[in-house]
Amino acid sequence: MPNRVVDYLVRAVSTLGVRHIFGVDGANIEDLYDAIFDTPDGITGIVAKHEFSAATMADGYARTTGGLGVVAATSGGGAMNLVAGLAESYASRVPVLALVGQPPATLEGRGAFQDTSGKAGTIDAVQLFGAISHYCARVTSAAELPAAMDRAIDAARRGGPAVLLLPKDVQQSGMGDAEPFRMSARTGRQDEGEFVRVRAALAAARRTGKVVVIAGDQVARNDARAELAWLVDTLDAAVGVAPDAKDTYDNDDPAFCGVAGLMGHPELGEAIRSAALCLLVGTTLPLTARTGLDQLLGTVAVASIGAAPPFVPAIHATSTDLAATLGELAADFSGGQRQAAPRAATNRLTPLAVPPAHGPGLRYHDLVETIAAELPSGTDVFADAGNTGAAVVHHLRIRGDARFVVALGMGGMGYAFGAGIGSAFARRRGPDGTRRTVVIAGDGAFFMHGMEVHTAVEHALPVTFIVLNNNAHAMCVTRERLYYRDRYSFNRFRPAHLGAGLAAMFPDLPAHTVGTTGELATALRRCAESEGPSFVSIDCDPDEIPPFVPFLTALDASRRAS
Repeated sequence: MPNRVVDYLVRAVSTLGVRHIFGVDGANIEDLYDAIFDTPDGITGIVAKHEFSAATMADGYARTTGGLGVVAATSGGGAMNLVAGLAESYASRVPVLALVGQPPATLEGRGAFQDTSGKAGTIDAVQLFGAISHYCARVTSAAELPAAMDRAIDAARRGGPAVLLLPKDVQQSGMGDAEPFRMSARTGRQDEGEFVRVRAALAAARRTGKVVVIAGDQVARNDARAELAWLVDTLDAAVGVAPDAKDTYDNDDPAFCGVAGLMGHPELGEAIRSAALCLLVGTTLPLTARTGLDQLLGTVAVASIGAAPPFVPAIHATSTDLAATLGELAADFSGGQRQAAPRAATNRLTPLAVPPAHGPGLRYHDLVETIAAELPSGTDVFADAGNTGAAVVHHLRIRGDARFVVALGMGGMGYAFGAGIGSAFARRRGPDGTRRTVVIAGDGAFFMHGMEVHTAVEHALPVTFIVLNNNAHAMCVTRERLYYRDRYSFNRFRPAHLGAGLAAMFPDLPAHTVGTTGELATALRRCAESEGPSFVSIDCDPDEIPPFVPFLTALDASRRAS
């Protein structure tokens, strides 16, 4: 069996439970693909159409498995194309290992093609990737690899990317009699002193009033949904979720008060207004999650449990394993009895009031409600940026043990295509391998990275791509209208027929174009019946205002001024 550096790398990630390595091939990473072919450990190499999407595939894979995602890229432009995808993983604390090929070390600083050694005036890849990772190292010899690999995996597990820069000659070098990779044993961190203070604050709040919980994405990444539900039941708390955490709590539960922040629901604000304590769980409460709540949070006690402290003043207890921490907390308050508290039914969530739209196509509320009605419980949903993402975050109810992901770390358009595909690969290897993944994006995002549909077609993945086609970068159109007096538009496109275009490109791909809710429902049923990928293009109005608080506030201010 070969025992080169690349063989060691492939076997090492296999021991961590990784079954797919995503990337784009090239001269300075091709030896890794050679090792993937020869490995007996069941690793599959996936070639994406662009390194950004390969990085988001690794990101989506990690979010769904709760483990590590791995992306590989060659030198030069291939490496540079990773930056935006890794930046999303960095901002959202997603564990991703990037294996980045480099020109041979013997040619560094000597005019090598795509040299990023930092020598002789070249770009320094360590500095570049160091800014968007928790660990970045150039591996200069086979002997350095085991320790560098251990440090990289540990850094990624703390939440975020780690990067190994691998010169081609080092990749090809032998590992000699190096021992197989074994990850150093490490446990989750929990701040016991601050944990005592959080427990005391909760106990005091239970005696004097109501507790409101705002859950974040770390709950899903730590697979702590059951423990969160146990704690909520024990405290008889109300629950809101950050925009990227709709899958952390049952959206149909009477305790659910909706989404916090830019795309939020008024019920959550009302719950906080009358609360004795707001408990943040697994969220730093960035601007996207706290817009409209700052004043309310200034009048109520705030406690926090999670990997990082929040952006608002709070009693904070560090925990990198929320399943253990929340379980311990729930057991303390329940006496170890895991029983759901009886609850009275509550009204449906109140949607944000948006002005009526008069243009062509379907309205956001209607199309999202139709999608929700047709999705089987447990369907994973990946939503993209822009007006489409705002509508999905606000209106879509997530049911069952599904993942809901929206990229709010960097908010990169086109993220959902690769991430949804990565998630589908993760599901395929488990008992729920036939579970369908749904990607919902706008046409602008599709034009950026929608050709990853080709990857789904190549591998016959059960992914439905739903594209809201309004022939525009609609969020930018809305901003032009609201903030720049609607004097011009750089962001409207000539009409494009996406469904027909993809049907012509991929004859075996079920592709539909719909203009009514009835047509949408029928198309989604047909997509659910197909074994592989499918595509739905929905005609929409580029001038419809989405349920997005800053836009609605600006519109209201404009009306008052006139």
